Amino acid sequence: MGSLHTAWLRVGELFREAVRRNCAAIIVVHNHPSGDPTPSPDDVKITQEIAKAGELLGVEVLDHLVIGSQRYVSLKERGLGFG
Repeated sequence: MGSLHTAWLRVGELFREAVRRNCAAIIVVHNHPSGDPTPSPDDVKITQEIAKAGELLGVEVLDHLVIGSQRYVSLKERGLGFG
């Protein structure tokens, strides 16, 4: 959930359905309403938290994509937030 300038995410809720369905992996995707998909420092921080939680749960986080205005950025490709 979010607004124009901020988002609220509880990492446990992100994995709820993946764990329920016994998923081996997930891809996280969110948009930037501004149209600029450049990851923010908060995007990198939450990616670190998500990846760490995935390790604990045995659910691999394949990537975190930020989308906006016909473009996207892969945090994994940029080495942001992944070990």
